[in-house]
Amino acid sequence: MSRTNFSVRWFLIFWVFWVGAIFYLDRVNISIAGQEIAREFHLSNVQLGWVFSAFIAGYALFQAPAGWLADRYGARVVLTLSVVWWSVFTSLITVVSPRLAMPVVALIAVRFVLGMGEAVMYPASNCIVAAWIPSTERGIANGLIFSGIGFGAGITPPLVTYVLLHYGWRTSFWASSVLGLIAGLVWYLTARDLPSQHPWITREELAHIASGTPRLDSGGGKTSKLGWSEILRNRNLFALTFSYFCFGYEAYIFFSWFFIYLHAARGLDLKQSGYYSMLPFLAMAVCSPVGGWVSDLITRARGKRAGRCYLSAMAIGVSAAFLVFGAHVGTAQLASVVLAGGAGALYFSLNCYWSMSADIGKRSAGSVSGVMNMGGQIGGAITASLTPAIAGRFGWTASFWVAAGLSAAGAVAWLFVEPAADI
Repeated sequence: MSRTNFSVRWFLIFWVFWVGAIFYLDRVNISIAGQEIAREFHLSNVQLGWVFSAFIAGYALFQAPAGWLADRYGARVVLTLSVVWWSVFTSLITVVSPRLAMPVVALIAVRFVLGMGEAVMYPASNCIVAAWIPSTERGIANGLIFSGIGFGAGITPPLVTYVLLHYGWRTSFWASSVLGLIAGLVWYLTARDLPSQHPWITREELAHIASGTPRLDSGGGKTSKLGWSEILRNRNLFALTFSYFCFGYEAYIFFSWFFIYLHAARGLDLKQSGYYSMLPFLAMAVCSPVGGWVSDLITRARGKRAGRCYLSAMAIGVSAAFLVFGAHVGTAQLASVVLAGGAGALYFSLNCYWSMSADIGKRSAGSVSGVMNMGGQIGGAITASLTPAIAGRFGWTASFWVAAGLSAAGAVAWLFVEPAADI
């Protein structure tokens, strides 16, 4: 390969995209296989919701420690170990037997520990963004990284449905594990924590990165890491974390319940549900990098308040409107399209959260983004269990109304974020 034409920073972003896609394949596969698992283990929808929530609870509770580990030991090693961890525990659920005295407890335990291991993924990726990507390129970089969520979650329904129908649900979990181990090996061989450590980087690319990032290499100009007291008392981060809580509540309706909603509430068969449930995730995959690109354009022209805060607030508000409309349309097919528009609008804003947390955190980007992401995952854990409870008592339309209301609150919270204020 030509060192002159090869961009190391964008190769790393591209590979984080692939690791993230497999990461979401590993976590969304259970929502597709959920009804088969529930049938085999004799679980109600509420009990299945507990299993979904167990993963998100483990994922949420270990966000801040995972961010600290990434800051302390580097994203290269920590993310590699995380991939191995989650690959092992993805496959471990297949050995749980329905003949156990309380199989639901075993399923909850496996999914909780899986969530602990996966907690490293995005705080570690934000360490890479903070170290490798100039501030004015972070929107598109994060947009590309998080389009892996939509891509991975989008290919999961038809892929897992096919494997489930032909080979059983356990095979889909084993295949996910193998893909994760391969991606983790490539990451370890090709990634480095800092640009100056990479053997492939050119002086020109190193200078370009240094021009738009604080000094992260060792030396007298090094930016110091932040203490937990500085991080936790920051009002900017508090507003960002609350908004991300609202974001996570809405997002996890798609990750945990959308396939089941189309099948059980809208009457589609398994094959149709598999295909139509792709739409929100494909919208996420497209809108995430487009949102990042637009955010960077506006940020360069108008500043971060317009390019990060106002843009994100507008996109999340549009998403709330799509949820309300989609819950009331008559056909399952049209509902899938409209609700996919809501998911796309939501993910149009995603880069803004992670770009802002990288700007705030600098050398502590892992810890700062871990705190923010913990808020999002707590929202996800609540929706995984609360959504079926609301749907069972008041109907699925009420579940989408609740998500829309929280999304509107998350949009307003962005107006209280001051991008010029660092911790």
